[in-house]
Amino acid sequence: MNIIRMSGGLGNQMFQYALYLKLRSLGKEVKFDDINEYRSEGARPIMLALFGIDYPRATWNEIVEFTDGSMEPLKRIRRKLFGRRAIEYYEDGFYDPKVLTFDSMYLRGNFQSEKYFADIKKEVRELYQFPTLEEMHLPEKLYASTRACLDAIERTEAVGIHMYRSDSRKEEELYEGICTEKYYEGAVQFIQEKCPDAVFYIFSNEPKWVKGWVENLIKSQMWEGMSREEIIAMKKRFVMVEANTEYTGYLDMLLMSKCRHNIISNSSFSWWGAWINGHGDKLVVAPDKWVNDKDSEDVYTKGMVLVNAKGKVNRTIK
Repeated sequence: MNIIRMSGGLGNQMFQYALYLKLRSLGKEVKFDDINEYRSEGARPIMLALFGIDYPRATWNEIVEFTDGSMEPLKRIRRKLFGRRAIEYYEDGFYDPKVLTFDSMYLRGNFQSEKYFADIKKEVRELYQFPTLEEMHLPEKLYASTRACLDAIERTEAVGIHMYRSDSRKEEELYEGICTEKYYEGAVQFIQEKCPDAVFYIFSNEPKWVKGWVENLIKSQMWEGMSREEIIAMKKRFVMVEANTEYTGYLDMLLMSKCRHNIISNSSFSWWGAWINGHGDKLVVAPDKWVNDKDSEDVYTKGMVLVNAKGKVNRTIK
């Protein structure tokens, strides 16, 4: 039996469950440790039930056996003297084929690559279909705001921009200098050149910062003699989506996935919002680095347009 340690928010959970599906397709028994990362008061919610997913859970005794985590006095002394004897493997990089080879292992990692489930992609795509807003039974006010945004997205040449700011990253130096203001400016410019009628729906955990960025972007695009009406029209092309919290953030992913095109940040949540997008002619713009300390090639999917931190288009993934 393998045990996958579940961690992170919805995007990470979706990657980990996709790995589960792949391992199951290989005939392996797999369970989840959904205890260790989620027992603290500030832990993120587990949201896979949104997709009707009920996964097998490892017992605490099974987790302790794999991780050599028993608190019995003799075992604690033995660990202190001779070290931990965990049956545990940490994923190396974004795609590590060795992860797929184990029959009895406690697996830790983000598993953030389509390569893990490329041959069962259809199954994964069918699984990660959001229920309708009516089926979600949302509070009246939240339903109304989400419905209004979804209707607007479906009426326009909508582009979802996920501007993730570092509210919860533990190792900020790994991400510094990646999704810069210039990155987003270059991504918007690329989309505008391809889709002159684009309307940008912005999803962010720092709306105040985003509003300032939009103001500066519009000023940089103005030219002498621009009328007041033209300025107002330009501002209307940038819509801030602010209704959701950590516990209703899945609605942001739903809305992003309904946009025609996507500009993503270097986050798993952002990645899935674009991947679930079912428009056959979609454009997906991504940062040309995902983290600064390792090769990110395995994160990207075919057709992604990579833009660097200076706002320049780097290449398109073939």
